[in-house]
Formats: sequence, structure tokens, C-alpha cells
Amino acid sequence: MSDGRLPVRRRWMRWVIGVILTLLVLALGWVTVRGIGAVTDLQQVASSSSELKAAIADGDLDEAASLSASIAHHAGSAHDLTSDPVWHAFGFIPWLGPNFTAVSEVAEIVDDVATDALVPVLDAAEELDLASLGFSGGAIDLAPFTAIEPSLADASATLTAAESQALRIDADGTLPPLADAVREMRTTVTQAATVVGSLHGAAALLPSMLGAEGPRNYVIAMQNNSELRSSGGIIGAIALLHAEGGRISLVQQASTMDFPPLDEALPLSESTTALFEDRPGRYLQNITSIPDFTEAAPLIAARWQQRFGTPVDGVIAVDSVMTKHLLAVTGPLTFGPFTADADNVVSILLSEIYATVPDPAVQDQIFAQAASSLFGSALSGGDPKKLVGALATSAEEGRIRIWSAYEDEEKLLAVSTLGGALPVDDTTTRVGVLLNDTTGGKMDYYADAAISTSVGVCDGEPTTRVRVTWTNSVTAEEAGSLTPYVTGGGFYGVPPGSLRTLVTVYGPEGAIPSRIDRDGDEEPVQTALLGERTAVQHDVELAPGESTTITVDYTGQGAGERLTEVVHTPLITDPDITRDELRCAS
Repeated sequence: MSDGRLPVRRRWMRWVIGVILTLLVLALGWVTVRGIGAVTDLQQVASSSSELKAAIADGDLDEAASLSASIAHHAGSAHDLTSDPVWHAFGFIPWLGPNFTAVSEVAEIVDDVATDALVPVLDAAEELDLASLGFSGGAIDLAPFTAIEPSLADASATLTAAESQALRIDADGTLPPLADAVREMRTTVTQAATVVGSLHGAAALLPSMLGAEGPRNYVIAMQNNSELRSSGGIIGAIALLHAEGGRISLVQQASTMDFPPLDEALPLSESTTALFEDRPGRYLQNITSIPDFTEAAPLIAARWQQRFGTPVDGVIAVDSVMTKHLLAVTGPLTFGPFTADADNVVSILLSEIYATVPDPAVQDQIFAQAASSLFGSALSGGDPKKLVGALATSAEEGRIRIWSAYEDEEKLLAVSTLGGALPVDDTTTRVGVLLNDTTGGKMDYYADAAISTSVGVCDGEPTTRVRVTWTNSVTAEEAGSLTPYVTGGGFYGVPPGSLRTLVTVYGPEGAIPSRIDRDGDEEPVQTALLGERTAVQHDVELAPGESTTITVDYTGQGAGERLTEVVHTPLITDPDITRDELRCAS
């Protein structure tokens, strides 16, 4: 006979369920309230960060210090609100969990940056005159750079760590609004890490490299992107810079005709020889075919020293496209029959000059005039802050490479964007596309590239696919109006108007090619090892209007990583780079 009460076990289960539901409701309320507070704090950080950027640009350090304190307060608050055990526990909930984890990680990154990077950067700003950045009368005051180096070192280390943490956040696993915010934060941190890292590198290197401890000589090689080489273009002009006590001067200019081919090639790596035979070791113009600037630059220095006898302390390679960034700061320049500005200088240097001035010797003279005018104007006629910004943009695009003959300096350069070394896979996997012209003309002004990557698993193997579409966009009618100097005139066996290119694709470190095709068909290819990367090279010839697509699948170690970045030869027009869904081949 029942007394109307539930059995003990059922009462106990109801009690437990009630407690769990109560705790869940409380926890939901807890994370909701704290989440609203954290989002509000992060929104305030974003707003203040925009104001901080403007204040620093205006040189208003008092306002910058006030904004920095506000950012640090709100960033610390957001971090505190999203770092307790209850919040972390919600990170394990299926589907919703990644959103909680992402918010927590964003708050932690912002707090670290605000606490450990903003203050050192502002300390550095106080030491350096933001209005002049050390420029005075054509010289650079090097003492402030030595003073700010320790502060920038701390900030750079913090931002580099923050960038690595930001790249590990799985934005694709979060809700769309949060995914967009994560990507925006990631881009901002990467940009800040790049800028501050470059400033730290400059502070560490500029004093010695610009002659604070004794005079230096640098060969500057100017690359022409209308005839592509791995690092940008064929060397079209070459000059010698002298630096002493922060003052830089252009002391000698030369033509590539001053450097006849060598009977015996300079020593080359096995990978360079496999891809390009001994041409980079014999022809000055082809040295920039070498993908690794730490190998190419010493050869450029050796050629100059052999020809002129001047000791060389370093090599700087720049390409023609960076001139548009510089002219946006300096204003128009006149050289030869041309007046160039930021909008037309690339067209003049890489196309119009060949139609207007058919004599290659006169072209070289005009290129020399352009280089001299631009150099002089940059040192004396441009706003220093804008000039540094133009150089930073050029470096980010891979259009400036620097090598030092001094081991301690080269160690810093080699690991930076400016060093031009082969990339290293760390938190991000890199794949690459190199383009080297063999037309013997200047037809790459009319070439376009599109590059896509796809990652995933095929047949149980982690897979990274790299697909390159290379197009000769010149029409048959346009080709008929081009000079033999531009088309190559058939001298190297390429019909006028056609484009011949060595297209090289390399994969992640440790991965091996499992599928190689061109337009769906297999054809003979050249392979080589670039460090731990396997490179696959096609020899492609395209008639006017033709296009071809090369696909390489890499599998095994290093492949299949979601965070995959494309490194490529700097082109006149940046290639269209996309991320596609991986569809496994049958």
C-alpha cells in the first residue's frame, strides 16, 4: 500500500535534475551577463584603437597615452570576464563551444597587446621625432633608433606571440558575426606585428647599416617585372649606394651591359641548378631567378666587386612597381621625355618606354635618370612618415629585399620579410608559386595569374592542392604592334606575341606531390628540393589570349593544414588568390 510519496530513488533523481537545471540556468545567466560586458569592453577597445592610430599619426602623444590607458582598462576587463572556469566550461559544449573559446582567446590577445605592446611602442614614440623620423638635411639621425630598440623589441615579441595565437583561433567554427570579428582582429594584429617588427628591425639595423660605425657600400639592383624572375624581375639597372654617418648618396650607376656573361659560372646550389641550369651563375640578369635571396645577393655582390673592385657590404633589390608607392609621396618626376606620377609610372617604366624609345642603350640611360631622380626626391622631398609607409607597403608586397655581408645583421634580416629567404612553416603553412620568363622580351606586362589553394583529406591522406592559372592577356592585334624588344622577336624560339614561362609550384615543408597535371593532362616536369619543399616546374608557352592551369596535390607531412598562405613572385598586378573546396581526384 503506497503512502503517496515517490520512491527514494525517484525523489533523489528529481532533486539532482533540479539542481542541475538550476545550476545550468545560473551558469547561462552568468556567462550571458559576463559575455555582454566583455563584448561591450571589446567594442570600446576597437573604437579607442582607431582613435589611438589617428593620435599617433598626428604626433599627439598625450592623447595617445590617455587612449592607451583606456584600451588597457577595457582589454583587461574583457579578459577577466571571459577567463573564469564557468566560461571555459562552456567552451566544451558542441557547436556553441568554439564561440566561447574564440571570445576568450580574443580578449586574452587584446589584453596582452594592450599591456605589453602599447606601452613600449609609446615609449619608443617619445624618443623619436614622429614628424621627421630622424631625417634632417638629407641625413638620418641614428641615435634615437639605438635608444628605442629595447622598447620595440619587447613590443615586437608580444605582437609576434599574439599573431601566432590569433592564427590558431578556428574562425570557421564560430558564428558568422564572430568569425568576421576574429578575422578582422587577426588582420589587425598581423599588420601591427609586421609594422612593429619592421620598426624593431630598423632600430636594430639602421645605425650600423647606415654607417654609424664606419662607411658602408651597398649594391642596389633594380628589377623589371615585365620580364619576370623569382624575386620580381630581371635586373635592369644596377647602382652603388654609399652610407656614412646616416647620410646616403648614390655614387655610381651601371648598365647590365657592363656585366658580360661569365665563361665559368659562379657556384650555385643544387636546387638552383636543377631549376635554372647554370644561367644565374653566368648572367647577372638571371641571378634573381634564384628563389632564396640569401643565395642570390652574395652573387650580385661578387659580380659588382669583380667588375669594379669596390668592396660591397650589402645588396638591396627593389622592383619597378614600388616606384608608384614612392611617387605617391614625392610627387611627379621628370626623366627623359616622360613626366611620371603614381598613376602612370609603372606603365611608363614597363611598357611605354619601349614604344617611345626603341634604342636599348638610350632606355638604360633613361632608367638611370629615373632611379637618380627618384632617389634624390625620396631623400629630400618626401614626408618622412609617408615615405616610411610607402617602403613598408613595398616590403609587405615582397618588392624590397635586403642582404648584409655582416653575419649578425644578416641573421636579423634573414628571418624578416625583407630578407627574401625561403619561407618557414610554423603556425602557418606556406606554399609558393615562382614565375620566370624565358620569352626573352618584356611580355609579362601583359600576363595575369590566379592562384588557389584547397586543403583537406583525400584517400585518407592530408592533402594541400595548389592551382595556378597563367594567362597571356595580349590580343593578336596588340601583339602585332609591339616592338621586337618587347616580344623577343623570336630570337629565343618564341613566336612574337607568345609568352613562355617557367611556372614553379612548391608545397608545404615535408609534403610530396601525389598528383601533377596541366589542364587535366600529365606532361614532363622538372622537380627540385627547395630546402624541405618539393618544387614542380612546368615549361609553358602561351599564344596571345591563351591560358593554362597547373594543379599540384601535395600529401603527407605538412599537407592539409587549414592555415595555408601563398607566397608568390611579385607581379605588376597582384594575382587573384582564393581558397577553394577540396574535391578529391578520382
